[in-house]
Amino acid sequence: MRIKDTLNLGKTKFKMRGNLPVREAQWQKQWEENKLYEQRLKLNEGKPRFDLHDGPPFANGNIHMGHALNKISKDIIVRYKNMDGYYAPYVPGWDTHGLPVEQQLAKKGVDRKTMDRAKYRELCREYAEKQIKKQMTDFKRLGVMADWDHPYITLQPEFEAEEIRIFGEMYKKGYIYKGKKPVYWSWSSESTLAEAEVEYKDVKANSIFVAFPVKDGKGIIDPENAYFVIWTTTPWTIPANEAICVNPKFDYVVVNVGDKNYVVAAGLLDSVAEQIGWKDYKVIKTIKGADMEYMTAKHPLYDKESLVIEGFHVTLDDGTGLVHTAPGFGEDDFNVGQKYHLPIFSPVDAQGKYTDEVPELAGMFYQDVDKLMVQKLKDCGALLKLKVFTHSYPHDWRTKKPVIFRATTQWFASIEPFRKQILDQIDKASFIPSWGKTRLYNMIKDRGDWVISRQRAWGVPLPIFYAEDGTPIVAPETIEHVAKIVEKEGTIAWYKHTAKELLPEGFTSEHSPNGEYTKEKDILDVWFDSGTSWAGVMRKRDGLHFPADLYLEGSDQYRGWFNSSLITSVATTGLAPYKQVLSQGFVLDDKGHKMSKSLGNVISPNDVIKKMGAEIIRLWVAQADTSSDVAVSYDILSQSAESYRKIRNTFRYMLANTSDFDPEENRIAYEDLRSVDQYMEVKLNDLIRDCLAAYDKYDFSTVFKKVFNFISNDLSSFYLDFAKDVLYIEAKDSHARRSMQTVIYDAAVKLAKILTPILPHTMEEVWSFLKEKENYVQLANMPEVVTYENREELLENWHKFMNLRDDVLKALEDARNNKLIGKSFEAAVTIYPDKETKSMLDDLKANFREILIVSKLTIVYGEAPANAEKLNNAAIVVEHAEGEVCPRCRMIRNDIGKDPKLPMLCGRCAEIVEANFPEAAEEGLEK
Repeated sequence: MRIKDTLNLGKTKFKMRGNLPVREAQWQKQWEENKLYEQRLKLNEGKPRFDLHDGPPFANGNIHMGHALNKISKDIIVRYKNMDGYYAPYVPGWDTHGLPVEQQLAKKGVDRKTMDRAKYRELCREYAEKQIKKQMTDFKRLGVMADWDHPYITLQPEFEAEEIRIFGEMYKKGYIYKGKKPVYWSWSSESTLAEAEVEYKDVKANSIFVAFPVKDGKGIIDPENAYFVIWTTTPWTIPANEAICVNPKFDYVVVNVGDKNYVVAAGLLDSVAEQIGWKDYKVIKTIKGADMEYMTAKHPLYDKESLVIEGFHVTLDDGTGLVHTAPGFGEDDFNVGQKYHLPIFSPVDAQGKYTDEVPELAGMFYQDVDKLMVQKLKDCGALLKLKVFTHSYPHDWRTKKPVIFRATTQWFASIEPFRKQILDQIDKASFIPSWGKTRLYNMIKDRGDWVISRQRAWGVPLPIFYAEDGTPIVAPETIEHVAKIVEKEGTIAWYKHTAKELLPEGFTSEHSPNGEYTKEKDILDVWFDSGTSWAGVMRKRDGLHFPADLYLEGSDQYRGWFNSSLITSVATTGLAPYKQVLSQGFVLDDKGHKMSKSLGNVISPNDVIKKMGAEIIRLWVAQADTSSDVAVSYDILSQSAESYRKIRNTFRYMLANTSDFDPEENRIAYEDLRSVDQYMEVKLNDLIRDCLAAYDKYDFSTVFKKVFNFISNDLSSFYLDFAKDVLYIEAKDSHARRSMQTVIYDAAVKLAKILTPILPHTMEEVWSFLKEKENYVQLANMPEVVTYENREELLENWHKFMNLRDDVLKALEDARNNKLIGKSFEAAVTIYPDKETKSMLDDLKANFREILIVSKLTIVYGEAPANAEKLNNAAIVVEHAEGEVCPRCRMIRNDIGKDPKLPMLCGRCAEIVEANFPEAAEEGLEK
């Protein structure tokens, strides 16, 4: 018999390399075939609920790393909640209507303006459905468990019908109205935009100081050679000027420059003079802004008058304190213009071109008009100064082109009537991070009315009819009738049927004496689609619950889905659609840049999966602090892969060394464990407690850090390091070995459960090697936290020992540097402990030689010799151990050959071998 045959060398088929790209797909196929999602929910029937409502990604193209961060985060939460005793369904969703689909069809040569609307919409549907299949495949490949057979999609008839009902309810309460006011207008999309569809970029623009001749100074300002000086950054809007706005609280001055007098705000005089280049100027009069109201000016280019009005939006931040006011092209301009009944003149069409309302500019693009206005003002002597400056300007988030403010007739949702209700609901909800509450609160507090109509084809039509005299027809019976038709046919019915066919049978209105009606052509804002998902999904579907426990999306959704959902829900139910909101930062590259093809920094999840596996992406998500922007690069992913390897190899060691351990037969009760083994059980229990608490706070990075620290420091660097001397060397069924195996097996089981939400594929593989009753780890429950009566005393003593161990390790390292020893097994260590350390060693009664991995350990309670290394808790002497190396335990012993039957072995090994392998004693051992 060979010596190695007498050792308990651990064996396992759990491979060192995960081969994740292949194995993950196999596990996913098995989960799907065995309906694990359904099995898990069935186990949790009747338990407390947890409803996470999925914010729908837009169905367009393969997923990106932002999608991966979002969906994996949700998957971690839902998996954890299900394993922690909650009934936690997860219904994935998709947003399908809107401009991106229309843009894709346009790229393929489809012209929506010339095509039959019903046929065009069918093409949109087909495209969207293909994108959903593509993204669903991508999400599944990330290991996301969900009700994939029954997703919610905003083009589903039952969803669209519920959206129409929500619109009807808001109309009935008086929150919906039609009006003309400036809105974000995307000339590149030919449609209005919601605030959430606007992003800001720095652009260069013309800023001009313009002199408007005073016409009527109300006896305060002499019109002779007198001018109001306005400043604007949108010269193209000058033709639409109707007024000049001043702040009634400011002082204004009449300044003499040469033979002309100019009016500017007193607080901006020095700045204006410097910018325009006035050198010799003199203040000849100071007047209050309030006294300037109803003065008039002449338009410098057109035969029209400009009224001086008051407005508190006028500031002294820049400009002249006199604001060019065009109610058709600005929100502040419009609001102040309403007070003075100013015309809403907006002579620009859907494509950003001037209309024939300004004949000489008809057909000109507004940006070209910008340059022309500068020239015209210069030619007539009204231009005092032109400067090019850089400022932040709104852009269409899809086309990336600048937008304009343009007054058009639209349908709006008024926020004001129930703004306080919304704010109260925000106060009742909780937000992670906590600043989210303030952010959303301020957005709602300050937001204007919501423009909900869009001039597009692909979307849910506004369910509005018009009578013969143009009166809008929206009534509970018309809304419900349309909703029921849509439930059966989808919104394509709006385009396939006549108005009369869509109205209830026998419907009449005094506004249509001849019974003739027409249909609204605009569609609802896509944010109204997703913003009513709480109704179409959480409230409508069996097995789901309203309001949801959690909404989780990117931080941009404070002005998007969090916002629109809140408005529609409070408007119709009085309740917020969520109890908690969790927002995450954006995914950027490692230099802080957004992912873009032009920068060449795009990382595709599918590419990462092919190279590394989805588990690496999932680990990257768990490691990230998502409260701010999250960096990703292949270097960062490689670091995650290194962490994965460490976790995997630790599990491999634990599985190999418990392969002959049966928890039913071989487990040692806690009270019978050795002290060091109890210590590790307590440390494991504390880890479980901390991880469960972190999961409850959706703090995945803390879960990862604590688990990784436990695996690296408590297991690999300590417990599993000295375990070899017991696991390999001691008799198979010895108390010491079964004691350690009990702890190692417990650690493998509990860590597998804790890590399943993050690494489900790997933990499923680990689980297949454990002797647990559940076929899949996902069907097991999270480990429970245990109460150990001796916890405090145990931790206190072992904490002191670990400090002593640090001292010994330092002394061993010094001896190694001095060439006294090589490996620690070559050392004979003598410890001279202080009084407190002596007491601790007496209390623990552990095999300290074994734990310190040395061949000989002597503890002397007395004065240390001069050559002892004096450290924090003891004086220590390290010498090279005397004797020979035992070929079985690798320790240096002076009792080699003590047993003549086994002359190669030390006394300890000979005793073990003779008791467990009697044939070896009879036949002898070979190396």
